[in-house]
Amino acid sequence: MNTQTPSDTTVAGLPGPLVGTDSVAARLAEGLVLFDASVGAHRGAAPRIPGARPFDLDGELSDHTSTVPHTMPGAREFTEALRALGVHDTDTVVVYDAQGIYSSARAWWMLRAMGFDRVAVLDGGLPAWTAAGHPVEPVPAAYDGPHGTFTARPRPGLIVDADALAAALADPRAAVLDARTRERYAGTATEPRPGLRGGHMPGSVNLPFGDLLQNGRLLRSSDALRTAFEAVAGDREQLYFSCGSGVTACVLALGATLAGYRDLAVYDGSWSEWGLPSDRPVATGEGGSR
Repeated sequence: MNTQTPSDTTVAGLPGPLVGTDSVAARLAEGLVLFDASVGAHRGAAPRIPGARPFDLDGELSDHTSTVPHTMPGAREFTEALRALGVHDTDTVVVYDAQGIYSSARAWWMLRAMGFDRVAVLDGGLPAWTAAGHPVEPVPAAYDGPHGTFTARPRPGLIVDADALAAALADPRAAVLDARTRERYAGTATEPRPGLRGGHMPGSVNLPFGDLLQNGRLLRSSDALRTAFEAVAGDREQLYFSCGSGVTACVLALGATLAGYRDLAVYDGSWSEWGLPSDRPVATGEGGSR
């Protein structure tokens, strides 16, 4: 890997890449851009945090010319989509989702991969927001305002393909972490997408993204996150992340960032690509599970 992710101490006045509900509530009237990055059954559903706009990972913010779900769009398409959502290069952005911390991390990583660092994830997402008693609007996320001036500036190495992943699997300095459940990693559970083989990439290790969460929604402390990563990656500092379709791999990327890792990449195709019938190797059993 030749590109390190930027250091995160503060994000344009926010405390870092992960922000709490009170911090966001205090800045709602300051022009903060809020994105709802919910997917699946939660996509386009009410309610929303006041003023939230849709970061549609199931729509225009994925490349639908690809046969693999949630593929990163090109720089031109990403620029056009973000401008249509009214984003400027000088904005501060917070992303959330309706499940807690799930697909919001994917939006955060995509923005960083496109050269935009003024972005943070809302810890606990919409459930934490409502539990704290903060206001919501009984409508889905939407935006019909003026276009912004955002320009994508891609950072090579933050989003990688299958060849880069294969090279990482052969590199003793790197660790490939699979964010799927232990059962899917072992190949004992049926893959939710038809036609995929069961199991995992030989040489990868398993760290289910849910292991990074407390109460299923909030990220654990930075020390607890570091311990979780070291338990599977040892002393390796180059970390590559995979999952089912490149979404929850980004939860691992967020956790690793908070734990102090900097040499990070997400395999965009993830198991939706690697698991297709092909000559790419697949292993079953617990292997490197934690």
